[in-house]
Parts: sequence; C-alpha cells; structure tokens
Amino acid sequence: MRHGVKGRKLSRTSAHRKNTMQSLAMALIREHRITTTLAKAKELRGFVEPLITRAKEDTHHNRRQVFSSLQNKEAVTTLFTEVGPKCKDRPGGYTRVIKVGFRKGDGAEIAIIELVDYNDIKPEGSSSASSGKKKTRRAGKSNTPTTSESSKPKEEKQEAKAEVAEASEEATEIEESSADTETGSSDEAESEDSSEEEKK
Repeated sequence: MRHGVKGRKLSRTSAHRKNTMQSLAMALIREHRITTTLAKAKELRGFVEPLITRAKEDTHHNRRQVFSSLQNKEAVTTLFTEVGPKCKDRPGGYTRVIKVGFRKGDGAEIAIIELVDYNDIKPEGSSSASSGKKKTRRAGKSNTPTTSESSKPKEEKQEAKAEVAEASEEATEIEESSADTETGSSDEAESEDSSEEEKK
C-alpha cells in the first residue's frame, strides 16, 4: 500500500527531479505558458504555486526562501516584481493545466500549464464583468425573460398580418381617391354640357 507516499518520481533521482522542477518553474515564470507532459505539469503546479504565494508579499525573507527553491536571481526578480503583484487578489490557484493530446513518439500525454492571470481570455460576447451582474453557478438560465424560438414564428406571423392589413388599407384609400376624381371629372363634364345647352 502507498500510504502517505506523496508526489511523482518522474523516473528521476531526487536531485534530477529537483533540477527538473526548478527549470520548469523558471520557464513558466519567464514565458507564463509552457508545454510539457501531464505528469510534470501536475507536479510543477505543486512546486510553483507556494512560490507565487510568497511572491505576493515582497519581503527580504520571502525572497531568500524563494531563491532557495529556484536558485536563479532573474527568476526571483521577475516573480516578485511582475508575477506576484499581478496575482495579488487571487487566493490560490495561480496555474491552469490543459490537456492537449498525446506525443507522437512515445504516446506520452501532453499538457499546457499556464499562469491564469496572464492567459485569462474571456469568451467573445461575454459582458458579465462590464455589466456588473451577479454571477450564478447555474448555466444557461437568466433572470430576464427572453423570447423563445417557438414564439418567434408567431411574432413573425403577427407582423406579416399587420403589414397586409396596412397594405389593404392603403389600397382602399387609393381606390376611393381615384373614384372621387372620376366623379369630379364627370360632374365637371355635365356642368359644361348644361352650360352649352343654355347658350344655344
């Protein structure tokens, strides 16, 4: 039984495993997004997230503690000046692991590990943050009533009926006006005839 056996050996000795984690952590801090195997990505998450938590508070003690893990001055400087302040409001969960398939050569499962605050791309058309609405966990439901697809054809039919009614009203008005002009012209002709007869 594996009671209390924590972590992955990654087919490496202890020193080799430590160097691998240091290299991957420095690459993640520098690039904000790297591609590696799924096992290494999951192991790296447990290695780098405590360092980012320390980097949120820039003190001499925290810098020494992070340096003891990374052994790289440039990585420590980037972590405390750039990454730490950016993650200031996030209470943990600074990284995201995304599975992307299998490697062609040996079939190892590949994953992307990225810093959430640098790659937090929102989907198009989402205006929840800008509108200030309260977020809910229920997907697809909203408080505002919306017209369903079944009600759309009814509305279209009603609009078509209204348009037909307006067109028929216009046609009747045109007919009435034309009839009035015809009767007016006939009345004028009759009056002209009667005036000619009176002259004779």
